[in-house]
Amino acid sequence: MKADLLMLVPLLAEYEERLATHFNLVRAHSRAEQQALLTDNPQRFTVLVTNGGEGVDRQLMAGLPDLKLIAVNGVGVDKIDKAHASARGIRIATTDNILTDAVADQAVALLLALLRQVCEADRFVRDGLWLKGGFSPLGTSLRGQRVGILGLGKIGSAIAERLQPFGVTLAYHNRRPVTDCPYTYHDDLVALAQSSDILIVAAAGGPASQHLVDEPVLDALGPLGVIVNVARGNVINETQLVARLVDGRLAGAALDVFEHEPKVPEALFSLRNVVLQPHSGSATLQTRRAMAECVVQAVLSL
Repeated sequence: MKADLLMLVPLLAEYEERLATHFNLVRAHSRAEQQALLTDNPQRFTVLVTNGGEGVDRQLMAGLPDLKLIAVNGVGVDKIDKAHASARGIRIATTDNILTDAVADQAVALLLALLRQVCEADRFVRDGLWLKGGFSPLGTSLRGQRVGILGLGKIGSAIAERLQPFGVTLAYHNRRPVTDCPYTYHDDLVALAQSSDILIVAAAGGPASQHLVDEPVLDALGPLGVIVNVARGNVINETQLVARLVDGRLAGAALDVFEHEPKVPEALFSLRNVVLQPHSGSATLQTRRAMAECVVQAVLSL
C-alpha cells in the first residue's frame, strides 16, 4: 500500500507521474482543502511538497504530527516557520543553485525591456501606429549606467556577471561586504540608491528584508532612477513605489514579484513606464524540470 504524499502545489505532470508510482498524491492547493486535512487522519503525511510562494501555513504544519520533510520547489523559505520545523526535526529541502541562472537572466531581460521600451514598442507596432507614421518612444542605453544591486548573493552575483559586458558601473549593498568582490560596497542602502541610476533588488525574502526599499531609498533613487525586482514583492514598500511611479518621482520599474501575489496594484496597469511579469523568474522549461527533479529526489530519498 502506497503512502500518502501531500501536494500543496503542482509539479510538472511528468514528475507528478513519477511520484505517483511511489505515493498516493493528495492534492490540497487551496486553504480550505488544506484545513480539511487536519481532521482527516493527518498523521498519514510524513512528506509535503510546496514552493516558495505558497510555503506552509503554520497551523497546517502544526497539525501534521508525523511530518518529516518539506520539499520546496524553489529557494524561498520565508513562508515556512523554520524555527518550528527545526524544533520538531522537520527537514526543509530546497532547489538551491538550480534557478540562479534563470532568475538572473530574467532580471537582465526585464531591465533591457524597461530601458529600451520593448513592451511599448511592441504595442506601437500591434496598434498600427507605425503604419500611421508615428514614432515609437526612445529608449535609454544601458552602457554607462550606474547599477546598484541589493543582495549580492548567488542570484545578485549572477546578475552582476551578466551586466559587466554592458559597460555599467556596479555597486551593491549587503549586511556585510563580500570577500574579494570588485564592486563598490555600500553599508547603507540609501547611499547605494543615491549613487545608482538603476537599483536591482535580489535580496532574500523574510521578515528581516520586508520593506527594505522604502520611502528614503526610493527618494534617493529619484525621478530619473529605475528599479527592478526579482526577489520578493514585500522587499519593496509597494504602496510607496506605486505612488512614485504614478506621479513621476521614479522613472520606471520592472517587476517580476509583488507584495500580495497574485494581486497586482491596478494603478500599474495603465502606466507606460513599467514592465510587469507574473513571478516567472525561474520559468524556463529546463529550470523547472531541474527543480522538479530535485524535489522528486528529495522525496524519494527520505
